[in-house]
Parts: sequence; structure tokens; C-alpha cells
Amino acid sequence: MTETIQLGEISIEMTRKDIKNVHLSVRPPDGHVTLAAPLATRLEVARAYAISKLGWIRDQQQKLASQARETPRQFITRESHYLWGRRYLLNVEQREAKPSVSVDHKRMTLTVRPGSSEAKRADVMHQWHKKLLHEAVPPLIRKWEFKLGVEVHGYFLQRMKTKWGGCNHRAGHIRLNTELVKKPKHLLEYVIVHEIAHLLEPTHNDRFLAILNKHYPAWLDTRAELNELPLTAENWKRA
Repeated sequence: MTETIQLGEISIEMTRKDIKNVHLSVRPPDGHVTLAAPLATRLEVARAYAISKLGWIRDQQQKLASQARETPRQFITRESHYLWGRRYLLNVEQREAKPSVSVDHKRMTLTVRPGSSEAKRADVMHQWHKKLLHEAVPPLIRKWEFKLGVEVHGYFLQRMKTKWGGCNHRAGHIRLNTELVKKPKHLLEYVIVHEIAHLLEPTHNDRFLAILNKHYPAWLDTRAELNELPLTAENWKRA
């Protein structure tokens, strides 16, 4: 069951879980605040804790609000596009050929049929991004299945508004945000490790943190790096 703690203009989504300590988070990209508390925690105790952290909450929200955002992409020539953390200048070629995307040292070439709409150009790029992720993800899953001693029954790629990844613990599935193709590959690996670890421990409790600390000790710095990178130009709204 989810409850809301309202502190002035700040709404905090509170859930009680089978954990030992309170976990307060300000989540990118929109600064949504969540608080996970042990099952026996009274609402007034959680509220008092949140009040004590108001300064920190506001600081984190301000950082997210000032975080760089990509300008809206129109998929036109000389536009900047990113792939695995590198910037490329886009070149759009229109010819009667199967739509495709290719890259060389500094340039990304999008080939589309004459008269293709912006939506069509965007879809060609998105499908190419998914293809690249389908090539990059399985080897990383196999690597971390072995390291963590767990089996991933499947993975899914999708546009996600507020998360880099997700996990269905019971089904053994993980989900990955297609925006990760724009980020350095080690950040994709971090998200995969994070979600696979949730197959062992579905909550962000001490056991989960211990798994990350043991197998991916740089996770805190890596998470901070991921969350400091520019956000997509999409109008982010919580679903």
C-alpha cells in the first residue's frame, strides 16, 4: 500500500517494505520523491524523518531541475546525436533504398526514402538503437548471470519515462530503457547488474546493497554518472 506524505510543495510517495532501514530517494528525471520504510513504521515517524531531510530533498531536486537536457531532435542534417557516449553529427540522405543508419569516425548517416516524415526518421533511428542493444545486452547478461549465480529468463527493451531499468522478480525478466544506447557502455552494464541483482533480492534492502557492494563496488559512482548525463528531450511525466 502506498501513502503520500505532503510537505508543502513536496509530495513523498511512501511504501512499507520488509527492510531494516528507511530509504529516501529523489528519482531522476523529474525529482519524484519516494520513501521506503520498515513494515512497522508509523506514518508520523516517517513524516518526521522526511522533514529532517527536507534540505537534502530540495538540493537533489534542484540538481535534477538544472540538469542538462537534450534539445528536441528533428533528425535533420548537422544535428548532434549520441551513441555509446560519443557525439556524432547526423547526415540525412534521401534515396530509394531500405532505411538504415550507419556511423563512421565522426558522422552518423540516416538513410530514408524521399519525403519521409520526422516521425518516420525517428522510428528508423529507434529501431536501429534497439538492434544495437540486442547485440550488446545478451553478452552482458550472460556475464552477470554467471557472476551472480542467477538465471535471467528474458529481457525487454522499451522507452521508459522515469527509470533506466526494471525487474519482474517472479518471472525472472528484466527491462532496459532504450535511451541507454546513447550512454557509455559501462552504464548499460551497471543497469543490467542492478536489475539482475533484483532477481536475487527484489527490494533495495541491506542484502541488495551488499550484493552490489560485493560484485560491483563502483556502483554508487556509476549511478551518479548515469544520472548526471543529459536527459532526453521528451516531456517527462509520471505515468
